[in-house]
Amino acid sequence: MIRNKADYKRFLRIELKLGEKGSTNFFKLYCKTIFKPEKRFILLHRICEFHLNTGHRFMYYIVKYLKYKHALKLGFSIPENVADEGLQLPHYGTIIINKNARLGKHCRIHACVNIGASGGSLKGPQIGDYVYFAPGAKVYGDIQIASRIAIAANAAVGKSFLTSDKLIGGIPAKEITDIDIHKIIKTYK
Repeated sequence: MIRNKADYKRFLRIELKLGEKGSTNFFKLYCKTIFKPEKRFILLHRICEFHLNTGHRFMYYIVKYLKYKHALKLGFSIPENVADEGLQLPHYGTIIINKNARLGKHCRIHACVNIGASGGSLKGPQIGDYVYFAPGAKVYGDIQIASRIAIAANAAVGKSFLTSDKLIGGIPAKEITDIDIHKIIKTYK
């Protein structure tokens, strides 16, 4: 996802600014968010991705260790290069994402969410842009989720949903109603 320093700066500017009001000065945003554990995890996560993708192996392993220690405290298991820009983690709590899953832009993930492979398959879910994961949602298998979808609390999603602007929920998940995802996921540009 992050391939060069320009990508790295763009990702951080977007992710540190999400949920913050006021100044757009990068240094002030950095100082405001460094004391929030979820934002600090995202910062370490993106630094890890940058060093991994640009070949700085020594720095990658140092930051990976710091990220790992911080992730243990928060309950996050999110590998590098699975989430595009705008990743939102509003609360800490168990969040597990398979290394083969792919998340689009501006996905919002709450506590106790599991996104993973199923039945020994190496393929993980392919998630579109602006997808909201309510607390306890489980998404598994070689499936596709369209953009602009909200997944309800404690839903178990094991099949593809290719229609946008829907709320899906239940066990097993099914379409419930139409929604406007931009009322749920706030983005600041």
